[in-house]
Amino acid sequence: MTKGFRFRLAGRTAPLTVEDWRKRARSRVPGMVWAYIENGADDERTLRENREAYQEWYLNQRVLTTTSGVDLRVKIAGTSLDLPVLLAPTGLAGAAHWHGDLGAARAAERAGTRLVLSSASAYSIEEVARGTAENHWFQLYPWRDRALIASLMDRARDSGFTALCVTVDVPVYGNRLRERRTGMALPPTLTPARVLNAATRPRWSYGYVRHRRTTLRNLVADESRRGGFESVEVQSDNLTSDIGWADLEWIRSRWEGPLLVKGVMHPDDAERVVDIGADGVVVSNHGGRQLNAVQPTLRALPAIAERVGDRAEVLMDGGIRSGSDVIIALALGADACLVGRPLVYGLAGGGTEGVADVLRILKEEMVRDMTMMGTASVGELSLSNLLPRH
Repeated sequence: MTKGFRFRLAGRTAPLTVEDWRKRARSRVPGMVWAYIENGADDERTLRENREAYQEWYLNQRVLTTTSGVDLRVKIAGTSLDLPVLLAPTGLAGAAHWHGDLGAARAAERAGTRLVLSSASAYSIEEVARGTAENHWFQLYPWRDRALIASLMDRARDSGFTALCVTVDVPVYGNRLRERRTGMALPPTLTPARVLNAATRPRWSYGYVRHRRTTLRNLVADESRRGGFESVEVQSDNLTSDIGWADLEWIRSRWEGPLLVKGVMHPDDAERVVDIGADGVVVSNHGGRQLNAVQPTLRALPAIAERVGDRAEVLMDGGIRSGSDVIIALALGADACLVGRPLVYGLAGGGTEGVADVLRILKEEMVRDMTMMGTASVGELSLSNLLPRH
């Protein structure tokens, strides 16, 4: 196990916003990896509108409120968090930086929050458990092979992962054109031109060659294997559209801890998920990477929160790039948010320290904005803290 993921971020060019981290990340990874990080499905309408939806709301400023401190603490799925932002499950995170999922988990701990470890992680369930101090969450796909997903659930439970997040919106891969055009469609394909492009990113190339964290480590029998883009075929072969409510019921019956279902975009589906016994739903369109032209998650959130918010916890992801975005989502009914691309921007731009800095930025922006809004805690946020743009 490699230890001590730490280096300095000082200097006049240190990132000040998540967008700054995005720009740094773009300059540090090869084109095909950037396409994987940044692209959406088809013409990327949903990817764009996930971001644009936050522009439909203004924060409601109040003055002379004597707000002397802001409390960002929440309790989600039985886990107390210092920040209502978790790191979303991100497959193949080791392609962005060799620190990968383990570095992200360590950064989350420093911010008082948690990582939701992807089934398609570059560090195995056991590696992350050994390398961290807190109990994180595990993300599961309802794949074709029940023996495989049963094994993953058992490994997560035995390793101390406390909550299970089941992603239900990937019966097939979305049509991610940028990935296909740059060779990052699963499984990735390398050409001399792509290898040459990678060579122009020497820091990334060194990390790739030295540490080889591009294997989906939960899906290989030998944990010591660190080949190229191996094991992605296992994931691809296990995708199936022949999944239904019975599969979720079976997962619920095998997992005794908190269960959240990710990829819910319709109130009727949210209600049925909760009826089956889920403890929470994650309003998500997979960052615009799956079904294109579906509505932005921020627009889907209020109806789902209204339908099931009194029976289950409601989380959301999609398009969050600032603390004010998080505030808007919480005011519209979310109990907490997950961030995916901001995680990867920090990871690609600065490894563990980059992810930690992204979370620091989001926290500082939330505290500053809520102070100027006169709102002392995230528990007070509601629709009254917002004004519609139109």
